[in-house]
Amino acid sequence: MGKPFRILSIDGGGIRGIYPAHVLRCIEERLQINLFDTFDMIAGTSTGSIIAAGVAMGLPAADIVAMYKEHGAGIFRKRRFLWAGRRLKSIQPMFDSVYDAQYLKSVLADVFKDKRLGEIKKPLLLPSTDIGNGCVHVLKSGYSKGFIRDNTVLVKDAVLASCSAPTYFDPHKMGHYLLADGGLWANNPALAAMIEAQKRLGVAQDDIQILSIGTGHSKTMYGTNTSRKWGLINGWKHKEFISFILSLQSQSALNYLNLMLRPEQIKRINFVSDLPLLLDDVSTMEDLISRADHNFTHESEAIREFILNGGIESE
Repeated sequence: MGKPFRILSIDGGGIRGIYPAHVLRCIEERLQINLFDTFDMIAGTSTGSIIAAGVAMGLPAADIVAMYKEHGAGIFRKRRFLWAGRRLKSIQPMFDSVYDAQYLKSVLADVFKDKRLGEIKKPLLLPSTDIGNGCVHVLKSGYSKGFIRDNTVLVKDAVLASCSAPTYFDPHKMGHYLLADGGLWANNPALAAMIEAQKRLGVAQDDIQILSIGTGHSKTMYGTNTSRKWGLINGWKHKEFISFILSLQSQSALNYLNLMLRPEQIKRINFVSDLPLLLDDVSTMEDLISRADHNFTHESEAIREFILNGGIESE
């Protein structure tokens, strides 16, 4: 086995991104581990793309946590619809995305300025979905001379594309592409990152070490009552349905990785909830920070050992 190739992977999950952001803050501040210097590749989907891009640009995780706290409520402020002087809240999701992306755009512009993907040499993967051509679309930084498509793409645009969750935000038009949330196929981008490291960078599978941070998994299911009407709103429960799809993808990616890698090659930091975990419930931010702090505190030594050693010895 050669030198460990360390991958940091961050799941999607809307406002729940404050959970992995705080975990990373704890790693930086309490373990005194520099994330930018430590990890060889960084991958993030949807809300995880904000964090991943921030880390790849050397931003302190504390600043990313502060961004969620300051702007979360603004990002998830519902559109205003007026008809005959009355707001139509109940039918809003039937006609338009729930949220206007303008506020999110302004936040991303403030955080990432005019930085372009080609200017970032740290391997960075931001999964999105090309709904125009019906295929996956992974936005990548300039770590390979063979990359020609994304070098001039603004980081703020790449992140917005990865964050554009269906029914929550409109798809993002970027050049010749119409892009939506990468969580539709890679909500947990760790598997995609591992394959990229192997195929693009020639890293041996035995040398890969993945720190994968989730945004929570809800045990709440639909039950077995078949008498309900299975419409999007009354049966599938719109927002719960979207969260359910993203959670399934995260679980399947983790299951595949656990089958492919040795236990000491991957560490997953996540939590399980008995309640639904919505992408836009900003009232849960303090609870999410508390969960992150609790999980980190109880696993801090294991996290330190994994990041610094990972069970892989250099030759």
